[in-house]
Amino acid sequence: MAKDQKKENPVPEDAQDITGPVPEQEAAESAAAPETPEAQEPQPQEPEAPPQAEKPQKDKGQLLAEAADKYLRLAAEYDNYRKRTAKEKDHAWSEAKAQTVAAFLPVYDNLERALKQETADEAYKKGVEMTMKGFQDALTGLGVEVIPALGETFDPNRHNAVMHCDDPDAGESTIVEVFQQGFLCGEKVIRFSMVKVAN
Repeated sequence: MAKDQKKENPVPEDAQDITGPVPEQEAAESAAAPETPEAQEPQPQEPEAPPQAEKPQKDKGQLLAEAADKYLRLAAEYDNYRKRTAKEKDHAWSEAKAQTVAAFLPVYDNLERALKQETADEAYKKGVEMTMKGFQDALTGLGVEVIPALGETFDPNRHNAVMHCDDPDAGESTIVEVFQQGFLCGEKVIRFSMVKVAN
């Protein structure tokens, strides 16, 4: 009778099936499981750079020719610069010299007038002559010359005619009197000669 009661005892309802999954285990497995490809977000792909065209390589002969051409151009530019600088320097020196000489010409004129005056003092006359000689030597050393005028044919590029006269003994356009000496330095006129010209 006891055996029949043991068979009829059912399994308690709150008994767990040991073969089924444990809830905590399921949560851990779902967290550790990798996401499917459909769940992952697609990564943006960078556009591929277009292939660069390869630059043609220059041979050594062409490179040498280009270097030689650059050198010749540079040498020509330097030569032109040197000539231009030398020309500008000469021009500046000529201008400075002409202006300096022009500033001293009134002294020359005063010495010339003093020499034309009659005086009985020979020492005074000798002193003026020596002063004028030193002045003229200084002008010559600077390359300054007196413009020939008296008896010369009138040249408007060197002479300034302030008077005209009728002189049958002188030829036409001949300078018969010089009022003020003119000077030139090379081809540059520092001061025109002030003259009287015969018609």
